[in-house]
Amino acid sequence: MGRYRVGMETKLPTTDEEWRRRLTPEQFEVLRKKGTERAFTGRYWNKHDDGVYRCAGCGAVLFESDTKFDSGTGWPSFTEPGNRENVDLHRDTSYGMIRTEVTCRRCGGHLGHVFDDGPGPTGDRYCINSCALDFEPRS
Repeated sequence: MGRYRVGMETKLPTTDEEWRRRLTPEQFEVLRKKGTERAFTGRYWNKHDDGVYRCAGCGAVLFESDTKFDSGTGWPSFTEPGNRENVDLHRDTSYGMIRTEVTCRRCGGHLGHVFDDGPGPTGDRYCINSCALDFEPRS
């Protein structure tokens, strides 16, 4: 599958130095420091292939391509997680706003935010940074 093995036996980094060795500088800034990539620059904002999106930090399955939609925001947007058990939601009051942060439950990586302005059936828009994801095509 790539640069990580999926499963609970895989040891996750515990220090910033270990995470820096595992991730690209942009992934480290987003996943570990809660940064945001610029809109319309990520590799997945306009991707329409069939597959699953995994956490770039640990490989956990996060989103399915059949819930992805074009929100016009420049970030990959999904109506719901592919596996709700793999994401956590947190109140985020940074930058003078009140938002809901989305993180990977397994590694704690920052993925993006969820908003209530998405299409049906959920009405949610999970606005996720491309660099926080790895895409795995369906066979």
